[in-house]
Amino acid sequence: MKKFLPLIILLAILVPSFVYTIDEAEQAIITEFGEFKRSVTEPGIHFKKPFVEKISRFEKRMLSTDAPPGQYLTLDKKRLIVDFLARWRIKDPLVFFKSVRNFFSANTRIEDIVYSELREELATHNINEVIAENRELIMDKVKEGSSEKLSEYGIELVDVRIKRADLPSEVQQSVYDRMVAERQRISKRYRSEGEEESAKIRAETNKNKEIIIAKAFETSEKIKGEGDKKATQIYSSSYSKDPDFYEFMKKLETYERIIDEKTIIFLPMNSSLLDLIQKRN
Repeated sequence: MKKFLPLIILLAILVPSFVYTIDEAEQAIITEFGEFKRSVTEPGIHFKKPFVEKISRFEKRMLSTDAPPGQYLTLDKKRLIVDFLARWRIKDPLVFFKSVRNFFSANTRIEDIVYSELREELATHNINEVIAENRELIMDKVKEGSSEKLSEYGIELVDVRIKRADLPSEVQQSVYDRMVAERQRISKRYRSEGEEESAKIRAETNKNKEIIIAKAFETSEKIKGEGDKKATQIYSSSYSKDPDFYEFMKKLETYERIIDEKTIIFLPMNSSLLDLIQKRN
């Protein structure tokens, strides 16, 4: 075993000089004395000339650039603080290596180009369109313009999205105050409309109430009239059958209504109302 130890050490030194691996998340270019030889995009074990060829590795996966906030001016002369997120990948490793060489330089180039495109695009839209209405359309145009320029650096721009769009801090309070005033104006209008509708409902209800009461009174009076009519018919029928008994009962009813323990009545002696009392005495 000791006899082969120098050979093992020699192989351990020499093998990495002509054998290398590329995993699924990588791609590479091979240069010889600074001159490009080939690109390697397939994962696995590969070979190169020892000590002569040099391998430069690059990410194959999606990368992202999270830009710091920048200030932009909209079409209606409003200032906005906007920060964006760009997602990209290295499409051509050779062009990428020749132009920007590494991630940090590429990141700076992406920020500069997208900043420029975003500034030009936002200058053609009002603030409402940027915040809500046309944000997707705006960012699609920014992506289209930026993609064309970044392709010169071997970069494929996949997507650009606004993370945040705020007003500068010095104008946020005034905008907030205007929003509060607008909401108060709307709430006052709603309350006024509600009170007007409430008054209409109350007036309609009172009108319906009076109509119902009037109809009920009319109906009750009709019922009373019918009752009085029937009572009169009954009285008339009874009177015709026994006039003396009918007269007797009417006098008793009259006594019951007008006479109690404290009643004093002055009537002439020949009054028909006193017939029953006189007869009893």
